[in-house]
Amino acid sequence: MSANWGNNIELSIFGESHGPAIGIVIGGLPAGMKLDMDEIRWFMKRRAPGQNQMSTPRKEKDEFQIVSGIRDGVTTGAPLCAMIENTNTHSKDYSELKVNMRPGHSDYPAYIKYHGYNDVRGGGHFSGRLTAPIVLAGSIARQILLEKGIIIGAHMKQIHHIQDCSFPVDIDDELLKQLSHQMYPTLDDQVFIKMQEEIEKARMSQDSVGGIIECAIAHVPAGIGNPFFDSVESHLSPLLFSIPAVKSVSFGSESIHQMYGHEANDAYYYQGDQVKTKTNHNGGITGGITNGMPIVFQVGIKPTPSISQIQETINVQTHTNTQIQVKGRHDPCIVPRAVVVVESMAALGVLDLLG
Repeated sequence: MSANWGNNIELSIFGESHGPAIGIVIGGLPAGMKLDMDEIRWFMKRRAPGQNQMSTPRKEKDEFQIVSGIRDGVTTGAPLCAMIENTNTHSKDYSELKVNMRPGHSDYPAYIKYHGYNDVRGGGHFSGRLTAPIVLAGSIARQILLEKGIIIGAHMKQIHHIQDCSFPVDIDDELLKQLSHQMYPTLDDQVFIKMQEEIEKARMSQDSVGGIIECAIAHVPAGIGNPFFDSVESHLSPLLFSIPAVKSVSFGSESIHQMYGHEANDAYYYQGDQVKTKTNHNGGITGGITNGMPIVFQVGIKPTPSISQIQETINVQTHTNTQIQVKGRHDPCIVPRAVVVVESMAALGVLDLLG
């Protein structure tokens, strides 16, 4: 399995959902950076499971231990290694999954690729549990970016068929900060109530729902990106697609492909000495390079594949068709906990781009 990423910063992730611990090693961080540990803990809490009925009942505090790369709360310049213990595992719930493949999950392709040796407990290395160290690393990246004036925020744009508003053209810094300090951010507060109802409906039906997360990155200077093969979109997309359950990534207006050219083109204008655009259909990126407007993108997340309804599947030991009813503790909707994961991946990608 590939567990390494990065050019200017380096990430190496390790662990499985039901192993002793998960963690990450981050190389390339600047020395002398004072880390706000309370801020990191807040972002970790936003992702942590077991906080209400919209989440899996599995409770993990996601307390982390930084074992290298920091002294007296300040980065040393050496690789930073952080570990998070797994303290609440029910591995017996997954005993039948070595032979009965869960539809929509990694079980079957991983069984083929790794010859049946992959850890299926809680999804093993394929689990969304592995996003916890990503949020930790992304929280550090966000603090570095904030010193450069770059702010990141996201909201739940859609859950099932319930939709929130889209980001405006001029995104206020305070709005992004506010979203980052909400547990379940939406632009329209009333929409969240409807989203909760939709998730609860799925949970009571032993089913699940997916949705869309919209993310904005403000104050990235114009001229960042390296076309052809390392455009801004090309650089961020692999990270975003690495998040479990992400099935689509789009930049700018979701309806840009339905527009005429005169509608899709973002007209430039001067505001004092600053160049801005009157619309932002291209999501702050043209020609694969930032144009100074907020980078805006949407991430589509599929419904949680592990559901309690009886489903048709196969038994790879007996080579027969069978049925499965997945046991264990699972999210009826991944979207609420994934917002901070998307923000974190965006932070890591932008920090790597800036070099």
